[in-house]
Amino acid sequence: MIRKVQEIIGLPVIDVESGKKLGKVNDIFLSADQELKAVTIDAKHWFSSSRFIAWEDIAGFGDDAVTIPNELVIRSFEETNPWIAFLSGNKKLKEMSVMTVTGNQLGLISDVYFDPELGTKMIGLELTDGFISDLKEGRKWMRLPETVTIGDDTIVVPAESEDALEEIVTIKR
Repeated sequence: MIRKVQEIIGLPVIDVESGKKLGKVNDIFLSADQELKAVTIDAKHWFSSSRFIAWEDIAGFGDDAVTIPNELVIRSFEETNPWIAFLSGNKKLKEMSVMTVTGNQLGLISDVYFDPELGTKMIGLELTDGFISDLKEGRKWMRLPETVTIGDDTIVVPAESEDALEEIVTIKR
């Protein structure tokens, strides 16, 4: 079943061992090769550092919560973090421009799709041209091509990606 990254953001994180709610998912991190790597959860205290759970340590995620085996899988971020955040930071995917190698802008990233049954690889992008355009024309879906360059400001895709854009009707789960 194909899932959107934004469906996970905001879900509570539950410790399966104790049944305790440990926080909520604040963001999702991906690697440069488009693999889901971790979720961040809110800090325990105002001055505490950000915490994350590596994707492989997640026991499961459903419509209502993300579950982890126990509290021991929660880690603190180190100073250097090579991952790309979906919502926050200097290099965030949300609202990043997607452009073809021939210089045609396809839209801005609204969401990222993945299929848990296929692993942690990002499989597609939901693109927007802005609020008014979304109301008039709707958003577009693009299957992630094999060659993608994630730059600091722009994601560059092959020229034929423009022809592969599809309108999103409604994706039901």
